[in-house]
Amino acid sequence: MNQRWLRPAAFLDRDGVLNHDVGYVGTRARFRWVDGAPAAVKRLNDAGRFVFVVSNQSGVARGLYSEADVRDLHAHLAAELAATGAHIDDFRYCPFHPEAVLAEYRRVSDWRKPAPGMIEDLLRSWPVDREASFLIGDKASDCAAAAAVGIAGHLFPGGDLDRFVAGILARGDGQTLAVAERRGDR
Repeated sequence: MNQRWLRPAAFLDRDGVLNHDVGYVGTRARFRWVDGAPAAVKRLNDAGRFVFVVSNQSGVARGLYSEADVRDLHAHLAAELAATGAHIDDFRYCPFHPEAVLAEYRRVSDWRKPAPGMIEDLLRSWPVDREASFLIGDKASDCAAAAAVGIAGHLFPGGDLDRFVAGILARGDGQTLAVAERRGDR
């Protein structure tokens, strides 16, 4: 790919980064933005970055909601962001889990973080400058997925996402691993 056309990207986990993680958020009724999240997405857009969402959605495998519910929720997020002048360039989610209740979703998937499959798919699909890109997640597994593809991972400790993103952009931390706090994985 021609280096001139590459753009840096911000890969964002969804639950715990863009929205409050109250456990298996699969519907609009359970979705609540993290403070500063729409402004953070706009800041990333204005900085010329692709913005991608990469999210494990084991609630599908557990039978708590459907893939259609996930797609509906992502469309709702996109509409709310558009109203603020912001946008997500693309969404990826993994509905699979090795201990799924629903047999059709019971498997190990290279898309389920800490595996890097979702990020790899986006890197193949978009002209991304990998070296200048980063991921923001709320779990060590998010940062492990970033490390697996050679991009910086930043662990979001909660609070105001826009302030957190502004700090990353101001420091030029796209190429360094900044882990603020370790959390367990779901």
